[in-house]
Formats: sequence, structure tokens, C-alpha cells
Amino acid sequence: MTHDDTLWRLEENLWTSGRDSARTAMASGAIMILPYPDGILQGDGLLSHPSVNSGWRAVEMSDRTIARHGNVAVLAYRVLAEKPGVAIHEALCASTWLNDAGTWRRLAHQQTAVHR
Repeated sequence: MTHDDTLWRLEENLWTSGRDSARTAMASGAIMILPYPDGILQGDGLLSHPSVNSGWRAVEMSDRTIARHGNVAVLAYRVLAEKPGVAIHEALCASTWLNDAGTWRRLAHQQTAVHR
């Protein structure tokens, strides 16, 4: 498995696994920017937020792009995500990952909702 494959697997896992996965994969003090009204979340506030608490049932990531510089990688993509009782979520996303002593940690994540 390549480093890129590992990063995409980690990214998808954060969508589908919920808070426990986020706790182990997020860097200390990580920042998440979600569409309004959720807004900017950081650290413990991020991990206690309802949208992070439960994973999505299914996600489809397309238009995948990755940029690397040293120990930092930025993933950009379009996502369609589904979970019971919630409308399908479509967004453009960017996640910044840091390779910290051989372990990838997500440092930042941003979503821009796509409205059709």
C-alpha cells in the first residue's frame, strides 16, 4: 500500500468511524471547519460535536487530489456521504495531514457544502 493509499484510507475511516477514530487520528489541537451553522471547531470541542460523534454509513470520494511537501500532505476531494435520518451530504473537502514520527495525524479539515 502506498502512502497515498494509506492517507485516503485514513480519510475515509474518519468519515465512517465516528469519534473514537477521530480521537486516535487527529493531531492535538486539530481544527475542523464545517458548513454553517456548525462553523469552526477545535480540540475537545471538535471531538464532542454531534457531527463527529457518529460515523456516516457510506461515503463516496471523487475528484481526489493530493499535494505533498515534506511531512505534510493535503487531500482535496468531493464527497457524497449518507447516514440514516440525514439528507445526503455533498461537499468539497480539504484535509491537511502531518506525518508525526511515522504516524499520520489529521491537523485540519474543511468542508464547503455543495448546493444544487
